[in-house]
Amino acid sequence: MTHELSPAELTQLVESLESRLAHQEHWLDTLDQAVIQQERRLEKLEQLSGLMRERLREQHQALQASEPQGGQRLEDELPPHY
Repeated sequence: MTHELSPAELTQLVESLESRLAHQEHWLDTLDQAVIQQERRLEKLEQLSGLMRERLREQHQALQASEPQGGQRLEDELPPHY
């Protein structure tokens, strides 16, 4: 049992498919833009993380250089009232 579509039905079907395709293309473009923005943000955060890691390493090295050579640090000593 085959049902042949009339030209009007075919036209309506094609228009419906074109509309759905246009909607999907719009959302695909929207998602592409979101991914691009997230990638840029991730790159900036990775750069910031690297800078913070380097700054922390420098501060740690400076702190170690300023400590007395005996290994005893002032903050490790108990105050006199203990």
